Amino acid sequence: MSSAAITFRNGRIFDGTQLLDGHAARFEDAQIAFLGPQSQAPRTGQDVDLGGDILFPGYVDLQVNGGDGILFNADPSVETLRRMAKAHRSLGVTALLPTLITDTAEITRAAIAAARAAIAERVSGIVGLHLEGPHLSVARKGAHDAALIRPMEAHDMQMLLEAAQALPVLKITVAPESVTEDQVATLTKAGVLVSLGHSDADFETCQRYFAAGARCVTHLFNAMSQLGNREPGLVGATLANGAVSAGLIADAVHVHPATIRAAWQAKTGPGRIFLVSDAMAVAGSDAVEFELGGRLIRRRNGILTLEDGTLAGADLDLTTAVRTMVQSVGIPVADALRAATRTPADMIGLGYGFGPLSGAVRIANDLSRLAPVGSGPALRDAGGIEADRSAS
Repeated sequence: MSSAAITFRNGRIFDGTQLLDGHAARFEDAQIAFLGPQSQAPRTGQDVDLGGDILFPGYVDLQVNGGDGILFNADPSVETLRRMAKAHRSLGVTALLPTLITDTAEITRAAIAAARAAIAERVSGIVGLHLEGPHLSVARKGAHDAALIRPMEAHDMQMLLEAAQALPVLKITVAPESVTEDQVATLTKAGVLVSLGHSDADFETCQRYFAAGARCVTHLFNAMSQLGNREPGLVGATLANGAVSAGLIADAVHVHPATIRAAWQAKTGPGRIFLVSDAMAVAGSDAVEFELGGRLIRRRNGILTLEDGTLAGADLDLTTAVRTMVQSVGIPVADALRAATRTPADMIGLGYGFGPLSGAVRIANDLSRLAPVGSGPALRDAGGIEADRSAS
């Protein structure tokens, strides 16, 4: 990347909060140097005509199970994390939590060690770790292996507390069926982001666990007790509790757009709904199948399933999720982008905004195409990203 000044004009700039019209973003020595009214931007250096496209600092994804043809569970190593991060960078993600699906204690320890090493080696994009299980509910296991789901014990707690000290971000998905309120409180006090998910717990139980410190919910609506007329379940507890935020898989497969719209409108704040990809091994690749714990998962028409038809993660990128939110759910572009950027960043205490030029992302005005600025098409003038990676 050249160190010369580059100024992006004639588009819209999303700063994490709002879409700015009539603004320009200028980078000098590959660092952000100016973000303000286009008329005030210096004229020296290279100009890039966005042609109405949107420039923003990139997506933040808190649930990424794999990419580039490999699943984190299959090989929890630094090299796997490098491959995953590179694959998701091509999809516009600048910060992610690699996510380990329920597995053995040995694999969990290896995943923690890999995340620690990746952070130490400053692998671009890796900002922490998400452990989704094994302390879940068998009744709401989804694609998780029931044989590996179990209650949290003292040695598990010790491992998690040590991991929380060593990692900048540790998120864990647990179910009230397999952890106690005291355990949630202890983990929260240690800085762990505790998220409820894969649970059949009732409304009152979920509210108690929120009071104990859980402040997040994993893939709202999926693998959890549903909103009923007499029992609101985990879905109802999430929507009613303003201290809680929730990840959502917006692919119009896991959750119907009309259901998303109702939840978006009903969510009590300041907690918010944010977007996750729940991406599996196929992300950023042409792979059509892969294995999870010896079970075959097939990719067909944008859907990932086990052989019995159970949904197994998502064949989703966040541009597609944003487009679904705008075109099918009907929310403003700025709100949809915020749900894939600043909201999840705030959830894990990650500062969000323009920094290095290599972190910026250009997305088509109609949300159909995306190109990281590190690639040639994003630095061309209007229309330059048409040949680059399309959201799928």
